[in-house]
Amino acid sequence: MSGLVLKLAPKERVLVNGAVIENGDRRSRLSIVTPDAHILRLRDAIHPEQANTPVRRVCYAAQLVLSGDVDPEEDRLPMLRRIEELSQVFTDSDSRAALAEATESVIGNNHYRCLKALRALLPREERLMAVRSQ
Repeated sequence: MSGLVLKLAPKERVLVNGAVIENGDRRSRLSIVTPDAHILRLRDAIHPEQANTPVRRVCYAAQLVLSGDVDPEEDRLPMLRRIEELSQVFTDSDSRAALAEATESVIGNNHYRCLKALRALLPREERLMAVRSQ
């Protein structure tokens, strides 16, 4: 995770190697220089009960790697399979680009970037689910 820069809003929380850190009253910027540090911005966190759609489940899996709860080496192949399954549904060019970035990120062991790419699919998934339920 070297080179990661977090811009935190006032009172925003972040999980760093298992410790929750809360920002002060002003905006701040943190540069994470330790490779392989486990970082998760808590505003991005998905709780287990919220992982109830295909995209949310893949986001949650990436989040577990970021929090240090899952070994990235053990989760690489299952994560790539899940992303491949999503590519069967999300066929537009923007979604394909996000899925390609997520795939490259998992291969490159950059799960923060993977999570960011996958989160871009959440609004699309929500629209698809809304159409399907009508």
